[in-house]
Amino acid sequence: MAGAIASRMSFSSLKRKQPKTFTVRIVTMDAEMEFSCEVKWKGKDLFDLVCRTLGLRETWFFGLQYTIKDTVAWLKMDKKVLDHDVPTEEPVTFHFLAKFYPENAEEELVQEITQHLFFLQVKKQILDEKIYCPPEASVLLASYAVQAKYGDYDPNVHKRGFLAQEELLPKRVINLYQMTPEMWEERITAWYAEHRGRARDEAEMEYLKIAQDLEMYGVNYFAIRNKKGTELLLGVDALGLHIYDPDNRLTPKISFPWNEIRNISYSDKEFTIKPLDKKIDVFKFNSSKLRVNKLILQLCIGNHDLFMRRRKADSLEVQQMKAQAREEKARKQMERQRLAREKQMREEAERTRDELERRLMQLKEEATMANEALMRSEETADLLAEKAQITEEEAKLLAQKAAEAEQEMQRIKATAIRTEEEKRLMEQKVLEAEMLALKMAEESERRAKEADQLKQDLQEARESERRAKQKLLEITSKSSYTQSINSSTTALSTDLPSFNLINESLSFDFKDTDMKRLSMEIEKEK
Repeated sequence: MAGAIASRMSFSSLKRKQPKTFTVRIVTMDAEMEFSCEVKWKGKDLFDLVCRTLGLRETWFFGLQYTIKDTVAWLKMDKKVLDHDVPTEEPVTFHFLAKFYPENAEEELVQEITQHLFFLQVKKQILDEKIYCPPEASVLLASYAVQAKYGDYDPNVHKRGFLAQEELLPKRVINLYQMTPEMWEERITAWYAEHRGRARDEAEMEYLKIAQDLEMYGVNYFAIRNKKGTELLLGVDALGLHIYDPDNRLTPKISFPWNEIRNISYSDKEFTIKPLDKKIDVFKFNSSKLRVNKLILQLCIGNHDLFMRRRKADSLEVQQMKAQAREEKARKQMERQRLAREKQMREEAERTRDELERRLMQLKEEATMANEALMRSEETADLLAEKAQITEEEAKLLAQKAAEAEQEMQRIKATAIRTEEEKRLMEQKVLEAEMLALKMAEESERRAKEADQLKQDLQEARESERRAKQKLLEITSKSSYTQSINSSTTALSTDLPSFNLINESLSFDFKDTDMKRLSMEIEKEK
């Protein structure tokens, strides 16, 4: 029984000793973390835990930021976390951000993690147009951002369109020019190719060195009113306090460097800046909320402390950090040189291997071509042998045909000789036929003339007969001359028939005998 009571008492004591916790979410520029915090923790406890987790030693630049009713606030180191006006819902969210900015990033930022966090925060502010950046500087900064993310430019890897999903330029710059995303990418890539050989930390530092020269870099702006009620802007940065017109955040109307400010204070919403020179009037202004004055005073105190700290010798911790950073940088430089040599040797080995592979492929191709050429030569030899055989057979056929052609030529020559003789005989016969035709034509003409003469004589005889008959009729009509006329008529009648017979005989002989013979001769010649 006593043992049971003792065990219950020990359990209840352990339960009482177990601290109460709550969950906190920490959002950095590139990660989110959750921690289990004790209720009694102060802001410094949580802040140191985050810095240890990140490996960050340059803690004086950073803070944990949260939002209260649309107003930005920073976690106080000496105040409990839950005593701040933070939301009660878990997890409680804080943003781990740079609260103060260096005057010279290259000299003041020692650790690589510090540089990286500043790079991410400044880059976001430029893209969100909280820091004004000219177009030319925007393109150059974008090229360093690409170098930090992708390393050295390689045209075989970084092909057209590899930046299509990247946010690299402020929208104001993109809308200022009528350029396509491809044209912007081409301009950024042209600068990016010139950054070859720069490591990520070097590219990020070059980015910060350009960004720190921008007018709005590291400036926290607050809306204020002067005594006359004129709306102004108060800017707090690493160099001092600046008063701006609301429409011009680039050029301040008046500035108060930290080394010229004697005192800064506020009473309720009124804020007072007392210059070191008492001849200069005290500058007073009013803010919209008391919480804003508290925030302004925090930023002023922090920036003033860092301003005075930069102008003193580095503390032992900072000297140790810088020495370690130099050693680390030298080690990384040697490592990069070693990697560069190895990369060069690897590239040379790859080039040699590629050359040997190319040579091997070339030799294989040459061997393949030689093999193909040999096969073609063998095929050609076979074809030539077959062709030679065919040619030999064709030669035999041609010889046979030549012999036959020779015989044919002899026959043709003999035929030609006979044809020549026949032609000569034919010409002779034609000549004889022409002479015979000429003779027959002459004979025909002569006979035609004779026929015409005979016709003429016949006509004259008939005319004489007609006249004789007429005369006989006249004589017959006379009685005294009857006897005499009869005797004359008898004598004439005896003579005329004799003439007609002769004439008829001539005509018959010419027409029948001579014409028939001539016709037969012509037909024979034809």
